[in-house]
Amino acid sequence: MTTTDLAAKTPTMSARQARRAVTSSFVGTAIEWYDFFIYGTAAALVIGPQFFPASSSLASTLAAFATFAVGFVARPIGGVVMGHFGDRIGRKSMLVLSLTMMGLATVGIGLLPNYDAIGVLAPILLVVFRFAQGIGVGGEWGGAVLMATENAPPGKRGLYGAAPQIGVPAGVLAANLVFLLITQVLDDESFQSWGWRVPFLLSAVLVGIAMWIRLGVLESPEFRQVKQEERVAKLPIVEVLTKNLRYVLLAAGTFIATNGIAYAFMVYVLTYGTEELGFERSTMLWLLIVSCPVWMAGMALAAAKSDVLGRRRVYTWSSLALLVVAALFFPLIDTASLPVMLVAMAVMAAVLGTTAGPQSALFAELFPAHIRYSGASLGYQIGAILGGGLAPFISTSLFAAFGTSWAITGYFVVIAAISLGSVLALPETRRVSTEGEH
Repeated sequence: MTTTDLAAKTPTMSARQARRAVTSSFVGTAIEWYDFFIYGTAAALVIGPQFFPASSSLASTLAAFATFAVGFVARPIGGVVMGHFGDRIGRKSMLVLSLTMMGLATVGIGLLPNYDAIGVLAPILLVVFRFAQGIGVGGEWGGAVLMATENAPPGKRGLYGAAPQIGVPAGVLAANLVFLLITQVLDDESFQSWGWRVPFLLSAVLVGIAMWIRLGVLESPEFRQVKQEERVAKLPIVEVLTKNLRYVLLAAGTFIATNGIAYAFMVYVLTYGTEELGFERSTMLWLLIVSCPVWMAGMALAAAKSDVLGRRRVYTWSSLALLVVAALFFPLIDTASLPVMLVAMAVMAAVLGTTAGPQSALFAELFPAHIRYSGASLGYQIGAILGGGLAPFISTSLFAAFGTSWAITGYFVVIAAISLGSVLALPETRRVSTEGEH
């Protein structure tokens, strides 16, 4: 079946509804990742002393980054559970559920008393809320990607699929702008005492806005077709694991470096710049903030090019570029020259963007529509655990063990090579129908 044939038999959606679906994917994803990322920023700046007081600042930082990783452990669970119901009930209902769960967990962290107030219960509840954040965001990505790609006109799946991807750095940008504003307005004592909670509480307003947009979106045309043709899978995850396991593992492999280096870039570098290089917190936040628009531009460009040149070709060249930049990033950061650091951050952001750009369409095209939510989510979330979930912790541990950033550079290069190999092992999917026929 060709893409044209599929379009002819798939239930249609008006251009207005298609635009709303894409807008919903972008806004909802941006806000969910804002929620997920403010924890990462807080873990680098304040979570350790608030919830894990210890005589060693290193131990406190490692404990904070360990709870950061808990969110990633929960993400495949969210991906599997919401993927199951997303393939059986529909994409929209799971997106509403994931947004609700994320919002409640984030506000909960903002209201949570610290260790000095309630003792050991504080870190326990923190882990519970962080786990709930992971469940929510684990179900978000797959649904948002499918709502965007399954509503795309023929030949535009890459570009439409970039909407939720661009929402990720948009969430980073929003999270860091809020933290920067608060650190500029408040003195350090006020920030440590209560100011760090404000970004978490602000989530209640943002989630309300995203929910209003998301509730007005219709179910995706391709899922409606699956329902009409009675092709709904009874156990989608079982079918994914028995018939598409190779694609799940390769998809996960392609994402390890993109996600791992991105999280070290977004989270660990904040700690490294302040504690090892001696820069102010606001300086490091500004470097990250300025890099985010470049990251978003890289995503949009690569996604659009993948509609013309092919997903695999664009992903391969982007992965090669990431391998090179991974080897140069920390040596440039270690110059402690702000102009050089800015260039390093901007180039890394651009390359990370180009690796993420074609990803949505590629992952969606690897799986047939009736198991697509489960397959795409599982591949993405396994890659997230092996990549971003461990990256800040591993980076901190490697620097503590070896006393040099060269150990972190070696780690970056290894995972970049793994992802490049995974990309090369995948088929081209651009000219394959979204029914996943290979």
